[in-house]
Parts: sequence; structure tokens; C-alpha cells
Amino acid sequence: MRVPAVMAAVLALAACDSGNVPPPGQEPLRPSTPQVEPNEVVLKGDGLVAGPEAFYFAAGRNEVEAAIARAIGKASVTGENAECGAGPIAYSTFSGGLTVHFQNGNLVGWNWRKEADFIRLSGDLRVGMPRAGIEAKSGFSMIEDSTLGEEFALGRAVGGFIEGDEVSMLYAGTQCFFR
Repeated sequence: MRVPAVMAAVLALAACDSGNVPPPGQEPLRPSTPQVEPNEVVLKGDGLVAGPEAFYFAAGRNEVEAAIARAIGKASVTGENAECGAGPIAYSTFSGGLTVHFQNGNLVGWNWRKEADFIRLSGDLRVGMPRAGIEAKSGFSMIEDSTLGEEFALGRAVGGFIEGDEVSMLYAGTQCFFR
């Protein structure tokens, strides 16, 4: 009688193993997180990755700013825009034209305005890339009737602007654009 009870217990434990859970102390794999160099920032439609640390929108300001500072240097400008339609936005601007936005101490958006080798968007999208390159990307569409210039969307999470024949800015999340 004892053997069937032991077998049932072993089978029950084996059935509980998901096969995808790493052992304690080992970081789980995140397939949507791109490979990032220690001195690089990769922007995503739902957050960003700074060196080895990934953050979704809603992550804490102190953690996000510290990770970006370790990757590319401290913010050169910080401030707040109390007149934003989305509510007051605090911001920090880093080298390479990266500005991150915060509300109530949480990351809510980013925009990137300057070519920099140490910043990129998932999928190797970059500020300064040719118009033809961005227009060929999956999910690309122009935003008709934008009052801000030649504005486009890449799917539902990322947007940007084209000036001349190249991408002049990319953004995601909460912005303070006056339309």
C-alpha cells in the first residue's frame, strides 16, 4: 500500500513543475528584453532597459534614474512641467537627447531627440534613420492632421516625427505635447 501512495505523491509533485521557472536566485529569462550593453539604453514601447536593468512604465523614478546614470551618465537637466494636459510631469534629460517623464514618482514615458550610438529603440530603430527606413517598418503609419508636423506611429506604443528625410524624434508613453 505504501508504494502507490509514494508514487502518487511523486506524480503530483512532477505535475506542479511548470518547467519554465528558474531555480531560486536565478533571474528568469524575459524574451521581450533585448540584449543590452552595460553602457547602453534600449527604449521600448512599454518602458526601457538601461544596462542590465529593465523597467516597465510605472517603475520608480529613483531606480530608473540611477540605472540610466550607471549606463550613460547622470541627467544634465531635471525639472517639472506643471502645465501638461496629462497633469504635472517631472522630467530628466540625459546625454544623447533622452528625456524620461515621471508622474507621482513613476516612469510614464520617454522621448529621444538626438542621434547617439548608446541609445536605440528595440528593433534597431534610431533617431536620424532615413525616412524610407522607418516607413518600411511593420506597423508604420502617418498620423493624419497632426498639428505638430510629420508625426507617425509604429503600432500602438511608439510614435515619432520626421523632419526632412529622417527621423527627428521617437517617443512612447505620456508626453507633454501641446496640440
